[in-house]
Amino acid sequence: MLILRDPFPSWRKTHRRSNPAQRSRSQGWRSASILAAWLTLACQPTTPSDPVPDRTASIEPLPQDPDIRVYFNHNEAQRYTDPYRQIERPGDDLEAEIITAIASAKTQINLAVQEFRLPKIAAALIERQQAGVKVRVVIENSYNQSWSDLTTRKAQLDDRARSRYDDLTQLIDQDGDGNITPTELGQRDAIAMLRSAGIPLIDDTADGSKGSGLMHHKFVSIDGQRAIITSANFTSSDIHGDISDPSSRGNANNLLAIENSELAALLDREFAQLWGDGVGQSEDSRFGVKKEERAIANLTIGKSLVSVRFSPSSSRIPLAATTNGLIVAAIGRATRSADLALFVFSSQEIADALQVRQAAGVEVRALIDPQFAFRDYSEALDLAGVALPNPACEVEPGNAPWSSPIASVGMPDLTPGDVLHHKFATIDDRLVLTGSHNWSEAANRNNDELLLVIQNPIIAAHFEREFERLYRTARLGLPERIAEKVASSAKSCPSVPVENKAQSR
Repeated sequence: MLILRDPFPSWRKTHRRSNPAQRSRSQGWRSASILAAWLTLACQPTTPSDPVPDRTASIEPLPQDPDIRVYFNHNEAQRYTDPYRQIERPGDDLEAEIITAIASAKTQINLAVQEFRLPKIAAALIERQQAGVKVRVVIENSYNQSWSDLTTRKAQLDDRARSRYDDLTQLIDQDGDGNITPTELGQRDAIAMLRSAGIPLIDDTADGSKGSGLMHHKFVSIDGQRAIITSANFTSSDIHGDISDPSSRGNANNLLAIENSELAALLDREFAQLWGDGVGQSEDSRFGVKKEERAIANLTIGKSLVSVRFSPSSSRIPLAATTNGLIVAAIGRATRSADLALFVFSSQEIADALQVRQAAGVEVRALIDPQFAFRDYSEALDLAGVALPNPACEVEPGNAPWSSPIASVGMPDLTPGDVLHHKFATIDDRLVLTGSHNWSEAANRNNDELLLVIQNPIIAAHFEREFERLYRTARLGLPERIAEKVASSAKSCPSVPVENKAQSR
């Protein structure tokens, strides 16, 4: 039995970073309305916003922890060649790391990932199965379709699904002649390859439902000894770049390769709930809130203290005992800094916890993917000190724009088509929160997810370098169109406060 203990012992005091955003507020924010300030400064990039061209690595790689190795597909200290588009580019080859881990398997591979389209990973699994390794795969039901399956219902695909289908077609069509052959399907359609090889595969309808909230896991457990945990789906778009767009360099993602039998055992136990008795048997798989509730597991992995939490938790479980509660607890330990790089940020409770620490002098910086950063439900609005009512003039219950807004919230400047897919934060340059878990109510209460909280300054340095890479060209502050919508809402929804009144006085 795992002995639960405080995963956040007292941290040693280190030099506190200066906070230019807080200095800026003390000099100017309180002298004028927040909306006027945002409208004046809206969307100012910290540097010119043209995408940084590919170039020879100009920085030294950081040292790796021997037990928890960290990789980023936009790592500027490394270069590799995209195996599908033959483009040399900066970054760690996350697919190669996954394949290396799979190739080490001697007895068992349990793989759970939302979307699986990379044929080289499929080929690596097939090779291991043919060598006698037990291989099992779980995916999200929306993506449990081969190219042939999708082709039969092509006319019914929405725009997003059709775009994915077109990318898959281009990936499979090796010679580019527009004609998909059986040979190409056998070599490039990952789902068809797994099925043809007889590798057992199920999705989140195996429990007899129409699917869980989302089967959003992204992990591989190998031989009960090692694991891959990542924010990336096994797709070209999430790792290398969009097949159809030579300028794409892939959604920003991270990957951890971890050597530890206790962690692997936790992943195998989670996988066992998803798997039940496997393919075509009784509907005893458990996804979403049907899974047993599991407390935080605290591990020592080499020199790292690691807390592990699986989602979701049903609504009867108090927040403090959920994955979002673990995030709140980690933020509550911040004494100097909290840097966030998030695909989605819509949890009010986490935003409130950040505000408490910011009021105590903690420097908060937050980057959120542009497609979600300033929607009416995004907590980036709270951090910026404003609210944006929905068309019904409603804001979420408990909505709380910050009384001391920060100028250090914004969006990364990405290659068009690429997204910020990270779900990580660093705290005081010593603590890392990462995994598949988005900072949202859906992730906390509906989806199959995993969060790791890792205390180790060597590992934190890798994530901090990635954050700084994104931050140096970020567009900080409210975009002009959002500031204008907030101002307009003040007139159309007079009963809804759209800025913190303490700030506007």
